[in-house]
Amino acid sequence: MNPHDTLSQLLTRRHFFGRTAKGIGSAALASLLQPAATALGSTDTPAGLAPVLHRRPKAKRVIYLFQSGAPSHLDLFDPKPRLIQMNGKPMPESLTKGQRIAQLMGQPLNCVGSKFQFDRHGQCGTEISDLLPHIGSVADEFTLIRSMHTEAINHDPGVTLMQTGHQQAGRPAMGSWISYGLGSENDQLPAFVVLASGFGQDQPLLTRYWGSGFLPSSHQGVEFRSSGEPILFVNNPQGITPEIRRRLIDGTRDLNNEHLRTVGDPEIATRIASFEMAFRMQSSVPELTDISREPRSILEMYGAEPGKPSFANNCLLARRLAERGVRFIQLYHRGWDHHNNLPADIAKTAKAVDQPSAALIRDLKQRGLLEDTLVIWGGEFGRTPMNQGDMANGNYGRDHHMKAFSLWMAGGGVRGGMTYGTTDDFGYNTAENPVHVNDFQATLLHLLGIEHTRFTYRFQGRDYRLTDIGGEVIHPILA
Repeated sequence: MNPHDTLSQLLTRRHFFGRTAKGIGSAALASLLQPAATALGSTDTPAGLAPVLHRRPKAKRVIYLFQSGAPSHLDLFDPKPRLIQMNGKPMPESLTKGQRIAQLMGQPLNCVGSKFQFDRHGQCGTEISDLLPHIGSVADEFTLIRSMHTEAINHDPGVTLMQTGHQQAGRPAMGSWISYGLGSENDQLPAFVVLASGFGQDQPLLTRYWGSGFLPSSHQGVEFRSSGEPILFVNNPQGITPEIRRRLIDGTRDLNNEHLRTVGDPEIATRIASFEMAFRMQSSVPELTDISREPRSILEMYGAEPGKPSFANNCLLARRLAERGVRFIQLYHRGWDHHNNLPADIAKTAKAVDQPSAALIRDLKQRGLLEDTLVIWGGEFGRTPMNQGDMANGNYGRDHHMKAFSLWMAGGGVRGGMTYGTTDDFGYNTAENPVHVNDFQATLLHLLGIEHTRFTYRFQGRDYRLTDIGGEVIHPILA
């Protein structure tokens, strides 16, 4: 075959597909440059286009306070007197025989009860550890779910499952799904923002935890920092003025538009939209992230210190993002992976998050935002009722535990002052009203007005959804 004939055929085929795909690329660009339109009553979710709401939402936005490393439910939210009575004695073999236990296989499985006191809080009387007095003070505002469970026994698949609905990497994060479905209320800021604290502690935070997977990359999370340059590489380099930057973006946009018209690749539309968003953020982000403008009383309520990276600063910044219409605000705080020396280490981590978590609830409520803002607090799994590490002198540790853990949800259509689900006398298995990770995700989408089984995206011949092939809405906790 003549090489020139082959090239001619390739060019012809490329132009053919480019012209037929032109409409797809143009539609993608229009949907990215304009806010997503939403309306009640639709039953379909076309791939590549933002879906409409399936019901009237109770929540408009989400703030997810993710406690990375897996907090011990047995030392924070789920008191077990029987476990304390059995301290140092073997766990009943009927519970542990043949079970998956992350790192305790072959080791003595001895009970270890919490050394921390649990007190009743609020009119609801929810029992919460004295490690979290501030969170306890807002117990009437949230539902505490004590019967969460998961299949993941290690951190990375555990976080991946909580954030994407599946243990396998590569699927869109929850915030990306919601950005794709609902868009942002503010065209100056991304729909999905990520804030991290507790640097250098425990498990690494991988950027794919807030990746968009197979969704358009415009829906991936954008990481903000609570100190220094708020967003890396978004500011102009020295010598480049806003006017010069605008001309550069306009020229690049024209070239990208020409390429888009030729090949119709929706990712080109994403690139155009990302450049435009970055330009707008250059003016909106500095004011947003300057928490020093907050009244002293607010800074003290959170325990925030401007210019110092912390969970407290991030909680305050989350409220400011919520005020400005950001759809999904994901906080990550590391420091909960307590395999040994738990009593001392959990006290430090709990102190870092307790006051700001409660302050966020109070602050949202006093501003009238809690009613339509869903706040979530929890990690990727729980910790074992069996000891790991040194148990001398009141010390102990806990291994990963997938069969039971606790999580709480406040605002956004969730009942306040409620405890849902129970675990057995040892906190080992769920006993009543078990809640799987996919059930939690289905409920979150329901509160946002989305029916999880109808919210899909076709990729490689399959309709994917956040809840994978599971998920039931937890109706009893809904207000």
